[in-house]
Amino acid sequence: MSAPDRRGLLQRDHESLSIRRQCQLLSVARSSVYRPLRPANDNELELMRRIDQLFTAWPFLGSRRMMAMLNGEGCRINRKHVLRLMRKMGIAALGPSPVPPRRRRDTRSSRISCVRW
Repeated sequence: MSAPDRRGLLQRDHESLSIRRQCQLLSVARSSVYRPLRPANDNELELMRRIDQLFTAWPFLGSRRMMAMLNGEGCRINRKHVLRLMRKMGIAALGPSPVPPRRRRDTRSSRISCVRW
């Protein structure tokens, strides 16, 4: 269950359980309960619509390439904002994620081996 769904289960006027205890049981941060949600402005909705159009045309584009395409269209946006909006819409690139380099098996260990004489 996602965090917004768990936040929806919270009852402010519950008789026996305080908000603090409900947040603890639902694994929800209390700060997110008290802070009102910001309404999305028109610029973000327009950006999200354009990101969705680009994503349906090219589902393999990640946030970096999406940012480059949006900046090429004259929309000033950085990669973190694109990534945040993509995460909010629940979309991700269909390509392989970067894999950290693995240590080769044939190299010697840097640990000192104990030699018996």
